[in-house]
Amino acid sequence: MKFPFQSHKKKSLPTIPKGSWLGKKETIKGELEKIVFCNEENHFTIACIRMDKDEVTIVGNIYPVSIGETLQLTGEWVRHKSFGFQFKVETWLAITPSTANGIERYLGSGFIKGIGPVMAKRLVAKFGNDTLDVIENSIEDLRRVEGIGDKRLEMISNAWKDQREIRDVMVFLQTHKVSPAYAMKIFRQYGKKSIEVVRENPFRLAMEVSGIGFKMADQIAGNLGIDPKSPCRIEAGIFYALLGQSEKGHIYFPYEMLVAEGKKLLEVEEELLDQALEKLFQDRRIAIEDLGEGDGRVRAVYPMPVFIAEKEIASSLIKLRDHKKNKAVSSDEAFESAIHGMEKKMGIQYAPAQIEAMKKVWSGEKALVITGGPGTGKTTIIKSLLSIFKREGKRVLLAAPTGRAAKRMTEATGVEAKTIHRLLEYNFKKGGFLRGKEMQLEADVSIIDEASMIDNFLMFHLIKAIPSEATLIIIGDVDQLPSVGPGNVLRDIISSGAVSVVFLNEIFRQSQVGLIVRNAHRINRGEFPILPEKGEKEKLGDFFFFKSDTPEDSLKWIIDLCKDRIPGKFPHIDREDIQVITPMNRGMLGAANLNVELQAALNPKGKEITRGGRIFRVGDRIMQIRNNYDKLVFNGDLGRVTGIDLEEQELETLIDGVRVVYGFDELDQLVLAYAITVHKSQGSEYEAVVLPMAMEHYMLLQRNLFYTVVTRAKKLVVIVGGKQAMGIAVKNDKIRERYTWLAERLRVLQTLITSNSKN
Repeated sequence: MKFPFQSHKKKSLPTIPKGSWLGKKETIKGELEKIVFCNEENHFTIACIRMDKDEVTIVGNIYPVSIGETLQLTGEWVRHKSFGFQFKVETWLAITPSTANGIERYLGSGFIKGIGPVMAKRLVAKFGNDTLDVIENSIEDLRRVEGIGDKRLEMISNAWKDQREIRDVMVFLQTHKVSPAYAMKIFRQYGKKSIEVVRENPFRLAMEVSGIGFKMADQIAGNLGIDPKSPCRIEAGIFYALLGQSEKGHIYFPYEMLVAEGKKLLEVEEELLDQALEKLFQDRRIAIEDLGEGDGRVRAVYPMPVFIAEKEIASSLIKLRDHKKNKAVSSDEAFESAIHGMEKKMGIQYAPAQIEAMKKVWSGEKALVITGGPGTGKTTIIKSLLSIFKREGKRVLLAAPTGRAAKRMTEATGVEAKTIHRLLEYNFKKGGFLRGKEMQLEADVSIIDEASMIDNFLMFHLIKAIPSEATLIIIGDVDQLPSVGPGNVLRDIISSGAVSVVFLNEIFRQSQVGLIVRNAHRINRGEFPILPEKGEKEKLGDFFFFKSDTPEDSLKWIIDLCKDRIPGKFPHIDREDIQVITPMNRGMLGAANLNVELQAALNPKGKEITRGGRIFRVGDRIMQIRNNYDKLVFNGDLGRVTGIDLEEQELETLIDGVRVVYGFDELDQLVLAYAITVHKSQGSEYEAVVLPMAMEHYMLLQRNLFYTVVTRAKKLVVIVGGKQAMGIAVKNDKIRERYTWLAERLRVLQTLITSNSKN
């Protein structure tokens, strides 16, 4: 097979400019020519600067910078075995460009809102080397340039002022050994108040600034002279450690284990940690509760909002379950008649478990969980229930955790489904959901799909908004990965035994289903998937395996499959329908590198914007990576770049059919999405899925992860890698347990109700 790669002649490796020495600290100066790479998390950057006649490679945390700027860099020369000599940067200072060409490139890069390439050319043509001085000191003179009126002048003035403030903050923070990458994040959070916030309480950074952990905040505090045994430091540290466990999915964390984490992080005596936890408890920032009995007894520490949410979910669900039941119809005969009528209309025969689920709803069950794998009829159940409720004149709401899951629900049923956030009417100005205890949902029935994705907080807000007289039907696949957020809501509700559960385990039309469905169930049972024999690949089945011995070879396969092979062999699947899903974010076969390679292969040209070494082009597939309640886009939402405006500094996207516009300063919310991680794929379905399975993913080769990926595909699964990796994943059924107490809270409430009813 041919791969879409061209061979390149080996270039001579860069040399050190005259007068420089390996390992010797020095200061150099040059004009920024291009940014080769920038890590999205820590902003480690590889770039090229022009020093007289030499082009020099520089590496380090150099951000934010713009093409055309002159950089003054302090560091040392190192030699990379593959890429030759590089200048490793320790500190840097941006000096505004002084040449007309440099100024034009600087302004034309989109760094200043209101100035794009065309306007930059006009400005430099008018003012030459004095252009930046005019903007700084005589900005009204810009009116003499064609196209600059009141609106654009104000835009340029504000953007220039913002950049000056950024520089001031950067200089202050760098003096306290904060890297430029983190300095920029701090500025985005606090703006012109950044210096004031850092001086008053640097530990706020660990709680409020994405990507800045306690260690960074602690380093800043040390540079500011804060005592290592200061109560504010220890309270912030132990609370940060607790929140870190929430990010791993835990609802609570055992007290002794938390103290051990605190000792490791803070290097202080246990007595001080006990005092800090007591103070946090008194301030109601945490809850401490003794759980269980005997040898299983544990002293649990909760962040207070998580504690409240868990208790509320349990009490509200039991209250809903036990509220007065209203039968949908008057007789069992009517139910039998309705079932036969729907079977005839839909041309199917219900499985016993499906009939059981509908009978429970028919008889007035107020809270019901329906769980099953692919091909077991979950969608058929939803459509059938909708038919029953429509016949009875019930008001029904459909929802799912993600936009794509809601869209798929709409397409399958013909009834509008919303994301849970939209269902609960999140209001950015009020900072919360409008729907809740005070204004509940106006519905007789709420059907929630893809419930395995629902975390503790989302379930808390949802259950509060369900009227006690309504019916709640929760549908999901309990064997998929748990929610990204804290908790294991679906599994806990099922295991509690406090709510009726129906297990769908019969695969419909077993002889007609393809290998995707059959293999998904085999994987879930711990059996190796069926792979087509040699020669069967030409039969255009739906599940294939391409053997690859190295990550480099796998990368070539993946690019060829996405660009040519799948669209060429499967006329009903085009490039837009293919999604690469990988276990990891890092490494050659991680999402970050795959996106760079796939972008170069699938969308190599077009209007683009470069920010921090990341390139976004019109036509790129993108993903939102954190919740933005203002724009109503959420972590995991997928879309396309539809436009780039360099002068307005805006990137336009289409996400789930909705136009969403981002300012260039908001682009850290987006990543390329030609390849995504397994967790990000939850709740979505794709026509075709390509999955790399390599031994470099060893730590993440798990059965539920493998199962989740396979169940994301509708028409085609292609695995690239080794059978050994697949075998490890199939056999590894260890589920990372989460510390939750929801199931037990439900059991306790159930026991109390049973006991009271007997008395």
